[in-house]
Amino acid sequence: MNHPFKKNAKLVLSNGITFTGYSFGAMGSTVGEIVFNTGMSGYQEVITDPSYFGQILTFTYPEIGNTGINFEDSESDQSVKGLIVRNYSNNNSNWRSKLKFNEWLIEKNIIGLYGVDTRALVKILRSYGSMNGLITTEKNDLDSCLQIISNTPNMKGLNLAKEVSTKEIYISKEITTTDFVRESIHNNINKFKVVAIDFGIKKSILNRLVSHGCEILVLPSNTSFEDVLSHDPDGIFFSNGPGDPSTVLEGINLAKLLINYGKIPMFGICLGHQIFGLALGGKTYKLPFGHRGLNHPCGKNNNIEITSQNHGFAIDPNSLSNKIVEITHYNLNDKTVAGLKLINKPIFSVQYHPEASPGPHDSDYLFEKFVSLMLERC
Repeated sequence: MNHPFKKNAKLVLSNGITFTGYSFGAMGSTVGEIVFNTGMSGYQEVITDPSYFGQILTFTYPEIGNTGINFEDSESDQSVKGLIVRNYSNNNSNWRSKLKFNEWLIEKNIIGLYGVDTRALVKILRSYGSMNGLITTEKNDLDSCLQIISNTPNMKGLNLAKEVSTKEIYISKEITTTDFVRESIHNNINKFKVVAIDFGIKKSILNRLVSHGCEILVLPSNTSFEDVLSHDPDGIFFSNGPGDPSTVLEGINLAKLLINYGKIPMFGICLGHQIFGLALGGKTYKLPFGHRGLNHPCGKNNNIEITSQNHGFAIDPNSLSNKIVEITHYNLNDKTVAGLKLINKPIFSVQYHPEASPGPHDSDYLFEKFVSLMLERC
């Protein structure tokens, strides 16, 4: 590592455990839920995924920053509240790099901590569950840090989707990043009009829908049933997003009305998947430390996909009625619900991120499935 300076910094967990290290990025203090991601690549996309809103992210991969930052791969204008890494590199080496990692973090006011044993931290989170914590470069004593943490709400019970959702309606009909690797057979056909409900949508998801022949009208999370139908959509998409799904009452109510209407193909991802489950009478619960990484196996009946995931809540399978819902995928690590579809209605959802930015492309066929449902309706 080649750093112009080092400044002492520390992480304090809500249980009082403290890690000391050095700061990078912005200075000051930040508090949020401490979570970890096991991916080995794509840190720019991960840091700007709105599903991490309100969280401090620990990377288990030991060195972060070595490929710098480019102007194409950010998933949104949102970002994590803080970063924890073993080593960070300010010597970027990549042909697409336009900015050094540390400069970008300062611009985005993201506080970082490096030089700590991230393996030990992750073992604590796996043993005791994700918990709130504080990163600080200031001379705060332990008691004052714990007081700040105790005054910070826990993730359970927080509606963060409304914080990251678009406030204005906009259209997405052109691919805006270098998504030239994966093309679609639907590029040259008439466009499908898709209404996307934004609970914290990633740019790569929009790109994949566009590449499959969709023109996307992105609407705020508090959109009404009447507003959705007024646009006469061919399909409806419920996006990913942060926070506790059970608190997104407007989204759940909208999903109930649309599911009961039942005439328009619907596709949900991540938070959208959980909202579908709640709208169908199911219940959600908080996972001990969540699923955040690029190699989670999901499937059923000997069909397995390696998936990209980022979520801290899951649907209780026992709360779903098998008369109206079929579970299509399980997370094969812990048997949590990873996919569902309605019986006799063109509606389905998955817990993972099939656009996989970053991650494997095993699940890209789900966009094709959504398009096929719209084709059947035309």
